[in-house]
Order: sequence, then C-alpha cells, then structure tokens
Amino acid sequence: MLTFKGGIHPPEGKALSEHKPLKRLSLPDKVIIPLSQHIGAPAKAVVQVGDEVLTGQKIAEAAGTISANIHSSVTGKVIGIGEFPHPVAGRGTAVVIERSGEDRFFEYPTYTVETCGREDFLKIVAEMGIVGLGGATFPTHVKLSPPSWKKVDTVILNGAECEPYLTCDDRLMQEESRKIALGLLLMVKNTGAETGIVGIEHNKPEAYEKMKEACSPYKELKVALVKTKYPQGAEKQLIDSLTRRKVPAGGLPLDVGIIVQNVGTAFAVYEAVYEGKPLIERAVTVSGEGMKDTANFIARIGDTYERLIDEAGGMKEEAGCLISGGPMMGFAQVTARQLPVIKGTSGILLFTRKQLPGYEESPCISCGACVSVCPMKLLPTQLVTLVKNKRFEEAGDMNINSCIECGSCAYVCPSRIPLVQYVRLGKGALRKISARERAKKEEAK
Repeated sequence: MLTFKGGIHPPEGKALSEHKPLKRLSLPDKVIIPLSQHIGAPAKAVVQVGDEVLTGQKIAEAAGTISANIHSSVTGKVIGIGEFPHPVAGRGTAVVIERSGEDRFFEYPTYTVETCGREDFLKIVAEMGIVGLGGATFPTHVKLSPPSWKKVDTVILNGAECEPYLTCDDRLMQEESRKIALGLLLMVKNTGAETGIVGIEHNKPEAYEKMKEACSPYKELKVALVKTKYPQGAEKQLIDSLTRRKVPAGGLPLDVGIIVQNVGTAFAVYEAVYEGKPLIERAVTVSGEGMKDTANFIARIGDTYERLIDEAGGMKEEAGCLISGGPMMGFAQVTARQLPVIKGTSGILLFTRKQLPGYEESPCISCGACVSVCPMKLLPTQLVTLVKNKRFEEAGDMNINSCIECGSCAYVCPSRIPLVQYVRLGKGALRKISARERAKKEEAK
C-alpha cells in the first residue's frame, strides 16, 4: 500500500457520517461573509451598506497577488460591514447580507474543457475566487500559474481526507465524481502537465471505485489507493506516497514538478468553468459524539455554524467542545453564534466533556515517540526545548518552519506536552525577528 514514513493512526470517527449523502441546505435568511477567507491579504470590499446584490456577484476583490475575490452567496441587501467572529482569525471584517428572496444569479461566461484555453482558464479561476478547499485556502489561480522555469508534469488531487471525523470529501467523490474528474482534466490541460493522479485512502472504497470510473475515459488521469494513515493528505506526504519524489526542506511541490489540489477545489473549478459559478458554497461535515445526529451539507459561504448544527439535529447537553475543521488541525471555538462558514470550513465537530479530560504537561522523558511519528523527520522535542529557552534562531536552523503542524507529535506524547503550540510560538517569534531585520535593512538604505 502506498504510504510515507512516520504518521499515526488516531481513531477515525468517520462511521458517524460517512454514509450520510450530501444535503443541500435551505437558503439562509442572512449571511456573514468575511473578507479574509484565504491565505494572503484580505479582500477589499466593493459594496456599501444599502447595495442590492445578486447571488454570485463580487462583493470584495483581491487586494494583492496572494489574495482572492469574494462573492455574495445569496440575493439580497447589504445591511452591514463590520467586525464579526471568525473561525480562524478570532474576529475579522465581514459583509452582512440579508436575503430578499430566491436566488437570482449574476451571469458569467461558461466554457468546456475543449473550449477553455489557458488564459481564459486562469482568468476564470481567479475571477471566481477559488482557493484550496482542503484547509490551506491558498488562492488556486496562483498555484496553477507556475513560473516559466518550473516545469509541471503532474497534478495530484488530494482525496485522502485523512483527518478523523471528516467525510465531506468522501461524499463529494462518490456523488460528483464526473465533475471532479473534469475539474482535474482542466487543471492538467492548462498547466502543461502530462498526468493527473487522484490519491484516495483505502478506507474509502466506494469513492475509489466512483473516481476510477469517472477518470477512465481520460488517458491523462489515474486513481491510486494510499494507506489510511494520518497525515496522508499533507502535500509532501501525498507526493511521497504517490510518486516517491521528495520535496526539499523549505521547498514547494513545484520544485519536483508537481501541483497538489483538493478534490473539492477540482469540483469548484468545474463549476466555475462549466457553469459560471463562483465559490459561494462548499461541502461541510457536521459530526462528533456531542451531536444528536450528523450530516454532510452543501452550505452557503456566510451561513452560520449555529444553523448547520441545528439543521443536523442539534447538540447534546453534554457537548463540551466545538471545533472548526478536523480534530487534529482544527481550531476550538468559543461560540457557534454568528460564526460563519468560510471557504476553508471542512467540518464542524462537537465533542462531549468526557472526551476532553484535562491534560497537565509533564517533563519530557526523552522517549523519542514524537521523533518516530514526525512525517517531516524533525526533532519536535528539541525544537520545543529551544523555543522554551527563546533560542528561536537555533530552532530556525533546525528547520522549525518545515513543521506542518499536523499534531502527530502531540498526539503520541506521554508527557502531554503541547508540542504544536510551542512550535507555532517559535515560528511566530522567527517571523517577528525576520520582520525586524528587514526593517533595519530598509532603514540602512
């Protein structure tokens, strides 16, 4: 079975929702659409309070090279622009739109894989605000525009969905396999690649068969099973599993001729090209032992966590923790009220208080467990020791920035050391040091 060195096998939790088909939610009465839903600069609002907007109309435009457009997910009236809860940033600026009726769509041109040339393709992907839907939310048009000196021969679709509990990608592959295949074909054709590979963990046999069938008419496309192991869906690990190419430390998949995208992103690319539809909705899993029932939804961007939880059946009285995303790399939330679904929201998970006992950090016992599971071949315990002693530059020399923050080390640590949090602290300190050094150089000029 194709795999990589390191990694862990946490309880999957997928049985709670993996057999729940995608359900399209009724239209929300109001949406809260943040201007920051991607890596890079927040988008700049192009609407004002009182403006009437159509579904799919651009309400904020990219504010830099690494940024993305944002569109209205309903037809209605802009009733506010202000600070609201944000599932990643804590709080952020958002546009609030009150729905006035059923969808009336803003119209965009449509194409097919045969009629969409590279220039049109990249323009559409950028205009439609598509970002990586696996969680990283990197603007897709940037990722699909490699510099001329970087030859791309393979586009990989991440269908691993290795995070426990999440099943929305699984359902998307089962129910929309043809559209995903065409989305991949568009990316292969318009990046100059020769091959497209869909990597799917072997705990998703139905998705594997559906994608094999959907990709079979196209000689450029392949589907491969990879071993069920966390974090199999991380870019560098998936590349290693499928091609045995090693992305160098500090490097990018482009350095080995590969672009990696999520299956949800491929689906969004299809909808943008074939249907003229911006990224205004996405698949979301609502699950966990703290839920009365579970669901996989197609939810509009800007709908609230509170409504999705209610539509799935509501939370149990003993629910004690709300997480946005997966349990390994997601973010704990303080409230579901006014908390908007954003482009990167793959899951909404509720856990019970019994599942979350208090953990008290103990001294490191030098067992090496964190080293053995680290998929990036780092030394987590040594990195954390350096961070604790504020020796940040030395941590940088030991490749702390190569950490993908998957949480495997913290999961196996018998001393319950929050290794990932310390690493994040170290990375943040290094960024500040680098910023100060750049400022000094600018002053010297």
